[in-house]
Amino acid sequence: MSTKFTLSFVQGLTTREKAELVTGKNFWFTAENKKHSIPKIMVTDGPSGLRKQASSADALGLNQSVEAISFPSSALMASSFNVDMLYDLGKSLGVAAKSENVSVLLGPGINIKRSPLAGRNFEYFSEDPYLTGELGSSYVKGVQDQGIGVSLKHFAANNRENQRFTSSSNVDERTLREIYLFAFEKIIKEAHPATIMCSYNAINGVLNSQNYRLLTEILRNEWGYTGLVMSDWGAVADNIASLKAGLDLEMPGNEEYSISKIVAAVKSGQLEESKLDTAVLRVLALVEKFQINEDNHIDYDKEAQHNFAKKAAEDSIVLLKNESSVLPIHQTEKIAVIGELAKKPRYQGGGSSHVNAYKIITPLEAAENSNYDIMYADGYQLADEESNIELENQALSVAEVSDKVIIFAGVPEKNESEGFDKGTIDLPKNQLELIQKLVAHNPNVIIVLQNGSAISMPWRNNVQAVVETYLAGEAVGEATWRILTGETNPSGKLAETFPERIEDTPTYGTFNASTEEENYHEGIFVGYRYYDLKHQQVAYPFGHGLSYTSFKYENLEIDNTEEHVSVKVNITNVGQVPGKEVVQFYVQNLVSSVELPSKELKSFKKIELNPGESKVVEVVLDRRSFAWYDVQNNIWRVDKGEYIIKVGSSSRDIRLEKSIFLEMGIDNIKPVSGETYISEIINRKDLQKPLIDSGLKSSIDSITAMDSNRELMENMPLRAIIMIGANVNQVNHFINLANESND
Repeated sequence: MSTKFTLSFVQGLTTREKAELVTGKNFWFTAENKKHSIPKIMVTDGPSGLRKQASSADALGLNQSVEAISFPSSALMASSFNVDMLYDLGKSLGVAAKSENVSVLLGPGINIKRSPLAGRNFEYFSEDPYLTGELGSSYVKGVQDQGIGVSLKHFAANNRENQRFTSSSNVDERTLREIYLFAFEKIIKEAHPATIMCSYNAINGVLNSQNYRLLTEILRNEWGYTGLVMSDWGAVADNIASLKAGLDLEMPGNEEYSISKIVAAVKSGQLEESKLDTAVLRVLALVEKFQINEDNHIDYDKEAQHNFAKKAAEDSIVLLKNESSVLPIHQTEKIAVIGELAKKPRYQGGGSSHVNAYKIITPLEAAENSNYDIMYADGYQLADEESNIELENQALSVAEVSDKVIIFAGVPEKNESEGFDKGTIDLPKNQLELIQKLVAHNPNVIIVLQNGSAISMPWRNNVQAVVETYLAGEAVGEATWRILTGETNPSGKLAETFPERIEDTPTYGTFNASTEEENYHEGIFVGYRYYDLKHQQVAYPFGHGLSYTSFKYENLEIDNTEEHVSVKVNITNVGQVPGKEVVQFYVQNLVSSVELPSKELKSFKKIELNPGESKVVEVVLDRRSFAWYDVQNNIWRVDKGEYIIKVGSSSRDIRLEKSIFLEMGIDNIKPVSGETYISEIINRKDLQKPLIDSGLKSSIDSITAMDSNRELMENMPLRAIIMIGANVNQVNHFINLANESND
């Protein structure tokens, strides 16, 4: 495809005209240049719904925006484990954006959920980088297949809100690569997002907006990214340093201040004009590719998109607990619906994710419009965390005459939004006290949660059922009620671990401890990687989610080749109703001599089965599925040796597993030296002949044969063997023979 915006075109612009193009105009537009027929394009927020502001602009969505569909938050959508659903979400967002002449949607957010206290967790997918990468890739493809660009954000290690403009995320290289950059790399290589949005924070002391290593060496030189890098709104502290580092577009731009700085820097030689030309070319490539012809305006079907929002929420809502099959509820039962969140649901995130919803259906409306015998009571006030005795007594009176009690509980928006981190993962005091009182008056209590992130549930053993709806979008009422009544069989799985207490989390005591630095002491052990390694009890594990039916796993088959590992398993619906299951595939590395999680998610598939139906689920694990990042050699390394393939319904509900010897990796064998431990030597079959030929075998065998000496000897390096009678010549001869045998 030919383009008019070539390098020679850019070189024909004045320095000031170039500076204008790399400086965002107002809050939501790139700069235009009518003289050179360069149009402007509009960008706007849109992770969970289009937020095009209809009047004066602001960064956090306090002003009214155009009416649009409020889809489920990313926290809930991730619980679908449904890549096709994420593609359809992206497609829906792309259609809406095109209708409103928006060229680039600012999303998805794919940062890792490191702590449940992080204020923006509702906008992110998961604690797991593989799951995040898979879902994010589908989302991006869905949007961009509609001719609308995305801005993948927030790049990178943006895992807290407090002091987000200045805080430094201090993280080691292996953790950065395996946890915090993994999903970005995967989505960039598989889905080719139009733009990347760099985050406010610094990494290891260098602001991301002027981080050459992040924006150029890793993003472009290693990963081959050719799109545009824009700043988060207000992230640029020094626009000259940012241009040098590889940032192309400052948003929203500081008008004359930013422009004149660039002109002066080029004139003084502080900024090479070729650097500026490169950034301008990228801006023009974005404008040319994603410019929307307003004359081709097409209205879109909001009702159809609302129905999709309902379907998406139903596919994602997680049934955490269901004792004695208390759910689904039945029309013959009297049902108490309690909680102001049933009447005033929290269905979307605050800040830049806030959408002017098309049609909100509350849970109470859905319940009252059904054929169920419903009684309602507020029970508590969202605006006040102190208990209201009058409201509580009304709720208790309703509960006492009901067969089952459904309590809508959750975190008010004032406690959880963009711009600040939470201080607790507990529900408000009045809700906790109400739950405690209601369980004493009715044995059949069902909790329906509305929250943006993991919460503590000290009451969970006292209730019969728990349903997690997160922030379910504008169709929250319809979707929730269909789950509760069994019209839809729940199939969501947690994309994050729910800990028992905040004290149990890997970042407890260090998260937000400093206003200047965020130290990632836990390294790669984030989420289930931490809890499983430590055998830490959790409320609900990663990947957990119940169904109104049951699934049987059997016949695990593995085809292990030098190119890939193919895994097959047979899944049968052994219950009485149709249902969906998310089959999860984990890998445990037993060979590499580095710190490793006990298992890591490497694939998953969501399938639908009728009662009695069976399906063979097959996934293919490539080389990267077995890799860890070798910092010393700057490579993704796979070691030849033993791995365990685990298949299950959650990270802690492993149904089948098999050990394999992986051939596709490199031999995890270091050259023998005086520093090699005797334990390594005596356990290697290939070294037995060199031991004999050098005369060392008899000396080692005579000592290690005695149990009292064996552990001591196995923890001694080879150079120390002279203490038991060997001589230096024998040791050197053995080293030469050992290394010759492995050449």
